[in-house]
Amino acid sequence: MSTQKNAQFNVVGERLPRYDGADKVTGKAIFGPDVALPGMLHGFVLRSPHAHARLRSINTSRAEALQGVYAVVTAADLPPAGSTDHRYARDNTFASDKVLYVGHAVAAVAARTQALAEEAARLIEVEYEVLPAVTDVLAAMQDDAPILHEDMRTHSLAGRGEKPSNVASHFQQLKGDPAHGFAEADVIVERECHTATVHQGYIESHAAVATWSDDGVLTVYTTTQGSFAVRDHIVWLLDLPMSQVRVVPTEVGGAFGGKNTSYVDVAAALLARKARRPVKITMPRPDVFLATGPSSGAIFRVKMGAKRDGHITAVQAELFYEAGAYPGSPVGSGATVMFGPYAIPNGQVDGYDVVTNGPRVSSYRAPGGTPGNFAVETLVDELAEKLGMDPIEFRLLNHAHEGDERVDGGTHGSIGGIEVLKAAQACEHYRAPLTGPNQGHGVAHAFWGNWGGRSSCTLSVNGDGSMNLVTSSVDLSGTRTTIAMQAAEALELPPERIRPSVGDTDNTGYADVSAGSRTTYATGIAAIQAAEDVIAQMRARAAALWDVPVENVAYANGVFSAASDLRFTFAELAEQVTGSGGSVSSMANIDAAEWGAGFSTQIADVEVDPETGKVTLLRYTVVQDVGQAVNPTMVEGQMQGGATQGIGWALYEGYAYNEKGQMLNANFLDYKIPTALDVPMIETVIVEVPYPKHPFGVRGVGEPPILPPPAAIANAIYRATGVRPDRLPMTPAHLLEKMGVIGDW
Repeated sequence: MSTQKNAQFNVVGERLPRYDGADKVTGKAIFGPDVALPGMLHGFVLRSPHAHARLRSINTSRAEALQGVYAVVTAADLPPAGSTDHRYARDNTFASDKVLYVGHAVAAVAARTQALAEEAARLIEVEYEVLPAVTDVLAAMQDDAPILHEDMRTHSLAGRGEKPSNVASHFQQLKGDPAHGFAEADVIVERECHTATVHQGYIESHAAVATWSDDGVLTVYTTTQGSFAVRDHIVWLLDLPMSQVRVVPTEVGGAFGGKNTSYVDVAAALLARKARRPVKITMPRPDVFLATGPSSGAIFRVKMGAKRDGHITAVQAELFYEAGAYPGSPVGSGATVMFGPYAIPNGQVDGYDVVTNGPRVSSYRAPGGTPGNFAVETLVDELAEKLGMDPIEFRLLNHAHEGDERVDGGTHGSIGGIEVLKAAQACEHYRAPLTGPNQGHGVAHAFWGNWGGRSSCTLSVNGDGSMNLVTSSVDLSGTRTTIAMQAAEALELPPERIRPSVGDTDNTGYADVSAGSRTTYATGIAAIQAAEDVIAQMRARAAALWDVPVENVAYANGVFSAASDLRFTFAELAEQVTGSGGSVSSMANIDAAEWGAGFSTQIADVEVDPETGKVTLLRYTVVQDVGQAVNPTMVEGQMQGGATQGIGWALYEGYAYNEKGQMLNANFLDYKIPTALDVPMIETVIVEVPYPKHPFGVRGVGEPPILPPPAAIANAIYRATGVRPDRLPMTPAHLLEKMGVIGDW
């Protein structure tokens, strides 16, 4: 649905084409696997076939002797480990004493051709002592479970544990008196939910090209969400000065959080240094599934109580998140998301970060939030039903307001959740009747906190009045366009006057990763500040040329003026700036410490085949507060794309392991993601509740829409079948089991 153009803006709110669109649709854009340098070798990483094993020995001599092989590296080529976190990162680059998942990197080869590199890798002799593997989060917590890290102790409110454990940490969030709240409740519902590990499913594999100059400077071309994050990772693991590492981000063929982390950059750098030639590594698709960071599989035990009048009195939850081989699951953000939308007087959340024999998890769009939202929003739906209330009315009654304290201890700032729920309630889809048997209608609501962080932007004025904008934020989703649009708005100039680009770590200021729905928001603020400074400098130049006080120079709609007869268009003044004090440019560096949260309500209509358990999506609507839609077309694309990925979580996606910890579906044939044949045209309703601390009211957009789909679809399935799913993905087998058509699978 189109958003109405805000009359106070000239550029913001327009549906402009993406600056990078033409190059991408014509194949001219350079992605990571496209990079080729003179004399370049090809690298390949040898990975463990075992989920858990001790490394007894590695013999690389046969591989090194193969003609056309230029280098072989292992953990022995990395500097010694420092802190525990450093050791974990080092060991995840190349295993040193144990392998902890199938796909764990053991060695890497650089050779003249890709085929030769793979042949050489097969000649490396590795002796493993196979150990028992554990891939289930609850099994990993048992006292008799195989221990992944002998020196790991549980960090909790009680301090550091005394004995080895796979539980890296246990936290507790407490608000009010949950026992008293449940005693006040007239209706209590509770359930245990299981959710699978899910991959981001980006089409472009991880790829890196590394090359060393004669004076010892390392340059890495890589597909990443953050060039500075990769630089810092390389500096940390290779013990190099920052000034000797340059990271050049390529175009990104999908990321969704999965390219916040570096996987082949350090290996390529080690091979290139030893071979004294550039080296490229592109991960094969199975390796992407096996050895990069997916989301956490998780288990939830949730309890909620409410009075007859509909007010929630208490909540309680236990969250068990798989971290993979090394600690660091998003259990904390999962806890924040679960109850975030609601004003809850009494609550307790216990979260557990648990290591298992799988790849170390990474971010995936609203990390940790989608499964947590599923666990809570299905219970919210059940509470509303038991109380005889409309699902949206129940949510409105219990919704948080600005200033309310959450169960996780945070306080809500400016929020638009109530406006989103009311817009969903008013939209035609919510009121539309279903037309056939075995059909159901479901709704779910979600909160995501978003992020601000550090950003940099440089604006340089050209002699013809055009401008070059260079940002340090990697463009994942068209942010060059949304940042340039904000600069144009601040400059009061047409957007075609600005040519945006993404710089590298040698020619731009620092930026955090393009993640957390931060880029249009935070880097946009940097662009606005740079634009305001350019205007100030240009006013000073006009004042000097006219010999008037600078405070007498006005600027509006691209025109500088003073008195009644002094006038320069921006372009006319730009022609003269070089001769009146040198060129004009401005760099703005910010650290946005505050940002606006996002809310999304989604409505799903489904039909469930009672004989096969197949779920067909009939209709789907996303309603979301975006603050201010800088480019409504791109906002709608984010809403539709996030919802589609959430639909994948709901119905199709999940890692499947055998008893040895080996993944059974490490390819896009067996790991099903939704296609255009599985998803109806997703309707969008843009709600704009401007965030007051952004000059144009912008809020983050990218992450909230992935949160509600599993719960919305589960609630629709309940109304179609009479059974409530408690597992993701909600496969036909799971639904048939819940309906009693088949036995326990």
